[in-house]
Amino acid sequence: MRVEELEVSQFRNIEQLTLTCPGDLHLFIGANAQGKTNLLESLYVLALGKSHRARSHRELIRWDQPTARLSVRIQRGERPHRLEVRLSDRGKQVVRNGVEQRRLSEYIGTLAVVLFAPEDLDIVKGSPQVRRRFIDTEIGQISPAYVYHLTRYKQLVSQRNSLLKEWGSRRPAETTLLDVLDEQWIESAVPVWRKRLEFVRTLSERAGRIHRAISQGLEELKVRYAPSVELDEASPPETWKEQLRRELRRIREQEIRRGSTLIGPHRDDLRLIVNGFDLFAYGSQGQQRTAALALKLAEIELIYQEIGHYPILLLDDVLSELDDHRKTHLLEAIRDKVQTFVTATSLEGIEKETLKRARIWRVEGGTFTELR
Repeated sequence: MRVEELEVSQFRNIEQLTLTCPGDLHLFIGANAQGKTNLLESLYVLALGKSHRARSHRELIRWDQPTARLSVRIQRGERPHRLEVRLSDRGKQVVRNGVEQRRLSEYIGTLAVVLFAPEDLDIVKGSPQVRRRFIDTEIGQISPAYVYHLTRYKQLVSQRNSLLKEWGSRRPAETTLLDVLDEQWIESAVPVWRKRLEFVRTLSERAGRIHRAISQGLEELKVRYAPSVELDEASPPETWKEQLRRELRRIREQEIRRGSTLIGPHRDDLRLIVNGFDLFAYGSQGQQRTAALALKLAEIELIYQEIGHYPILLLDDVLSELDDHRKTHLLEAIRDKVQTFVTATSLEGIEKETLKRARIWRVEGGTFTELR
């Protein structure tokens, strides 16, 4: 998978940009707040239909403009594709090969990306929400069905929470509506859970192997899924559904008092364990960085395994965060396989061999000037 050409119009601080992208390595140099990250964000939005850092799509439109437009031409195997995202006050449109896609689940997956930024350390030391977003983003790129079930699940949690809050102040005699919502919630929750468990099992295996290599065999990383309700992975879906019905009946009064859905994929977490110790509680900064790097490299392998093409890698000012050993492992792992877009404040600390094969741009105030 390769990006051949990228067009950005009125996006963040980038007024107009057309970027041709031959080669595997593209390096964007400049001071902070000049537009380097905005360039990577544009590719992320084109891949997933949403930003990794904006709360609403309106934030992505250049401040004095009514609309923004992103377009990318990619080569995926033998087939070319064009993706487009149009943003305005009226909403967002996602277009694939000239046809507007009504559902995001029908759009995601054509362009796969893996983003690695300094804040990705929060996968290890941040909140459960960060780790849930990490797995949802990666599974979503390889499974449109997962995006559909997760979107439906979130809608049902919102509806269910509204009803529970209403009941907390005025209890109706008839409970049919909540019973119906419970059944719909179960039907959406089970496929989300099963896909997450399958994904994390494979992720643990691959990230563990990469982590052993980075740590030179001194550390063993395991990734464990921590659901909010105990579920036996070996049991069939119907067994899960019956177990969940019983659990929802058991905690119904508690949920009404709290006005919130207390179990489900929206309350789950990941546990990252090195040599038997939880990284969140006991890991050093070096161990946390190694684990984050192992997870990102494992993502690349997993996407390749599922779709048969390597994703595009977006490295946002991350090389300066890694020591020489981890940096070398990262660059060697992606060499001649993964098309990579890198941002940095300077060329300092980047190996000469890496610079020789890179196209380099200087970024100032949203303007991109090719240096070589």
